[in-house]
Amino acid sequence: MIDWLKRNWFGNLRRDVLAGLVVALALIPESLAFSAIAGVDPKVALYASFTMAVTISIAGGRPAMISAATGAMALLMVGLVRDHGLQYLFAAGILTGVLQFIAGVLRIGDLMRFVTAPVVGGFLNALGVMVLLAQLPEFYRAGWSGFWPVLAIVVAGLLIIYLFPRLTRAIPSPMVCIVLLTLVSVWWGLELHRVGDIGALPDDLPSFLIPDVPWNLETLSIILPYSATMALVGLMESLMTAEVVDEMTNTESDKNRECRGQGIANLVTGLFGGMAGCGMIGQTVINVRSGGYTRLSTMTAGLGLLVLVVFFGDWAALIPMAALVAVMIMVALTTINWASVHDMRRQPPGASLVMLTTMGIVLATHNLALGVIAGVSLTFCLKRCGVRAVNGENP
Repeated sequence: MIDWLKRNWFGNLRRDVLAGLVVALALIPESLAFSAIAGVDPKVALYASFTMAVTISIAGGRPAMISAATGAMALLMVGLVRDHGLQYLFAAGILTGVLQFIAGVLRIGDLMRFVTAPVVGGFLNALGVMVLLAQLPEFYRAGWSGFWPVLAIVVAGLLIIYLFPRLTRAIPSPMVCIVLLTLVSVWWGLELHRVGDIGALPDDLPSFLIPDVPWNLETLSIILPYSATMALVGLMESLMTAEVVDEMTNTESDKNRECRGQGIANLVTGLFGGMAGCGMIGQTVINVRSGGYTRLSTMTAGLGLLVLVVFFGDWAALIPMAALVAVMIMVALTTINWASVHDMRRQPPGASLVMLTTMGIVLATHNLALGVIAGVSLTFCLKRCGVRAVNGENP
C-alpha cells in the first residue's frame, strides 16, 4: 500500500505540487476562451476544468495527464446550447460520461494498439503547429503600438523558461515566467491584455445539481447525437494524450481505465454544472515538462484552479496573456516531433505518408480525431497493399 501511494501520489511531492500550480495558472485563460466558444457562462468551463482534473486524478488510467474543458469539445456543443439551453448541455455531459464508461467496460481502449508511431507523430506535429498559430492573435490584438510590448514580454518569458533551469530546477521555469512577468507588468503599469479581460471569474464554489430537463425519450433524442459525438471525440483525444505521456515518460498506462475514468469525470462534471471535457495535451505537456509525474500533479491542477479563481481571482486576473503565450510557445516547440520530420528521408515511404496525411488533415480541419482516423485508415490500406513500414519504432 505504501509503495502504491508513493508510486501514484506522493513519490514526487514538491515537483508535482509546483507543476500542478503551473497548469492551474494556464488553465484559467483557456477555460475562459472555451466558454466563449461554447456560448456559456465562464464558470461552466472553469467548474468543468476543476471537476474533470480532480476526478480524473483518482479514476483515470494515466498519472500526470490533465483533463479539463477543451476547445474540441466546446465546438461540438454549440448547437445544443443555442437550440436547447444550458440544462440540456449538462444532461448531454452526463450521458457522454455514461457512454465513455461503457466504452471502457467494453475495452475500447485496446484499439489504441492500431495507432502506429507515424500517426502519433503526425498528430503531435499538427497539434504543435496549431498551438503556435493560436498564439498569433495576441501579438496584433492591440494594433502595431501594442505589438512591441507583447513581443518583449514573450521574448522575456521564453528566456526565463529556457535559461532559469540552468540556475535551479527546484521551481518550474514556466511558473517563474508567469509570476515574475505578472509582477513586472503590474509594477511598470504596462498596458497589456490580461486574463481578466477575457471574462469574469466566478467567486463561488460549484454545487451539486440535477439537470432541469424532462427525463424522457424526447430529451434522449435531443442529447444522444451530441453525447455520442462528444464521447467519441473526447475518448480519442484523451487516449492520444495518454499515449503521448506514455512516450514522454517511458511508461505504460491502462487505456481502458482511462476510458472509464473519462466517463466518471464527465458524469461528475455534468452533475456540478460543468461542460463535458477530455484530455488536454497542451496542459499535459506543461505538467510533465514542469516535473509533474504522479496523480497528485493532476489533483493539484484542479484544486489549484478552483482556489485561484474563487479566492484569488483578482490576482489571477492580472496575469498578462503574453506571459502565457510564452509558456504555450514552449509547449508547441516541445510537442512537435522534430525527429519525425528530420528522419523522413531515412524512414520508409509508407511511414512518412501516414505522418504527413495525419498532420495535413488535422491542420486542414482542426479536428484531431478526424486526422487520427484518417492516419489509422491509411495505415491499414498501406498494409493491405504491401507498402513497407507503418509499425516501426517511434521516431
